[in-house]
Amino acid sequence: MARLKGAEDLPMYFGTSVEIMKRAIRLRKDQTEAEKIIWQSLRRRQIEGLKFRRQHPINNFVADFYCHEAKLVIEIDGGVHDDPEQKEKDLARQQIINDFGIKVLRFKNEEIFNDIESVIIKIKSSIH
Repeated sequence: MARLKGAEDLPMYFGTSVEIMKRAIRLRKDQTEAEKIIWQSLRRRQIEGLKFRRQHPINNFVADFYCHEAKLVIEIDGGVHDDPEQKEKDLARQQIINDFGIKVLRFKNEEIFNDIESVIIKIKSSIH
């Protein structure tokens, strides 16, 4: 994939590898229902005129959604994230992302399904 050549050197990818870039491309094609719902509110600069990207590579991770201008990651957590071991991994991952100067917001699938308006309000308030 020629378009990936050198992408790992771009600042918004924080040293990601070509393998992680390819993984992100695959994940964009296989969104969860919660990701599809929130994407309808994030896309086309609908929130504060900011550009959000889906399945964006950051170092060794793929963030569900990322806004480079606001240095903000949005993660959508399904039931697997309730597992104590997974929670520990999520916290470690979040710390690494925070170390890049990026804030991480986490929402459960149920929040997206049941109260998307409150989710959008929380995203907007985290930007200011």
